[in-house]
Amino acid sequence: MFIFWLLVILVVLIISNIRIVPQAQAYVIERLGAYNGTWGVGLHLKIPFIDRVAKRVSLKEQVVDFAPQPVITKDNVTMQIDTVVYFQITDPKLYAYGVELPMSAIENLTATTLRNIIGDMELDESLTSRDVINSKMRSILDEATDPWGIKVNRVELKNIIPPAGIREAMEKQMKAERERREAILRAEGEKKSAILVAEGEKAAAILKAEADKESQILKAEAEKESAIRVAEGEAQAILSVQEATANGIKMLNAAAPSEAVLTIKSLEAFEKAADGKATKIIIPSDIQGIAGLVSGIKGVIEKE
Repeated sequence: MFIFWLLVILVVLIISNIRIVPQAQAYVIERLGAYNGTWGVGLHLKIPFIDRVAKRVSLKEQVVDFAPQPVITKDNVTMQIDTVVYFQITDPKLYAYGVELPMSAIENLTATTLRNIIGDMELDESLTSRDVINSKMRSILDEATDPWGIKVNRVELKNIIPPAGIREAMEKQMKAERERREAILRAEGEKKSAILVAEGEKAAAILKAEADKESQILKAEAEKESAIRVAEGEAQAILSVQEATANGIKMLNAAAPSEAVLTIKSLEAFEKAADGKATKIIIPSDIQGIAGLVSGIKGVIEKE
């Protein structure tokens, strides 16, 4: 019976001293008060009453947001700056035995480093040099925390809060700068608008001049074509008259008129030439002896 209970006690002790280390964690083990080793992920068994887990360490990247710290710039302006530090434990043994209260040590180191860096800068430079400040702080903190088993990955300035008077002056300056830029943009817009209007008027004038020129050219061409058509019409009319006259002569020649008919036609031509307005008619000598000439002339005179 005693052996049974002894076995039970042994089993309970063994089970109670089994440790399972989860992922991204490490256990620092001490044996009789001295560092014995670091357990990684997996199943481990410690010796009862001799071994103990001195520290459980997270190997994940951690973020610490420190409260705002008062810092003084080179031109004696006091500002409040809070920082955010991203770090990771790379050596659990050094982290467990390197420094007491590691988080407090990192916070104080961050504050002093920030004061040293900002103290060498003026206000305007410190407000516009965040990347430079972040890089310098990360380099200094990473070097200082190596003996503690800590690697500083990033340092960011979260807020830079200058005094109220400085903030008011900065706001006024920013407002004046925005108004200046607005005035410049408005002037540039008006300038571009005036240029566009002038270019539009110029283009319109050019188009109008070209249109007038085209109109004059078309008008001249139309007048030219009209004159050509009129001339062609007149030429055609003259040609028609000449052809009709020629045809009449041909017909007369073909008809072989007598001397009496020619005489009568001559008198009709003289009558038409007088047209009722002539006061003096010259009659050719070769037709003065024709019978009936006196009566023809009398008829013409009576018409006058």
